[in-house]
Amino acid sequence: QVQLVESGGGLVQPGGSLRLSCAASGFSLDYYAIGWFRQAPGKEREALLCISNYGGDKHYADSVKGRFTISRDKGANTVFLQMNNLKPEDPAVYSCARAYLYCSPYVQNFARWGQGTQVTVSS
Repeated sequence: QVQLVESGGGLVQPGGSLRLSCAASGFSLDYYAIGWFRQAPGKEREALLCISNYGGDKHYADSVKGRFTISRDKGANTVFLQMNNLKPEDPAVYSCARAYLYCSPYVQNFARWGQGTQVTVSS
């Protein structure tokens, strides 16, 4: 019943923008923190940002600070990742995940994961 579905990925030119969506079902955002992660080929999964059950945000990755923002629409039970000024180092599979309780930069603290959406940056 619990499900997280990412969408919005695709091909974008350097300097462009994308907005990723994480549609949650089977639970309410009022009770769980949601994090955004990414994983490029041959690299470890990297925590980007997280939004708590009360709506506060946490920024973990310096590489995206000032370019990526997290937000949510509680009515739609959806979390968003706004990605601006995309760079050649940003291509990866982007995933959202539900935390056991609190926002965290560690994957061990997240219990449920979406399948991910591919982001490609190319001219």
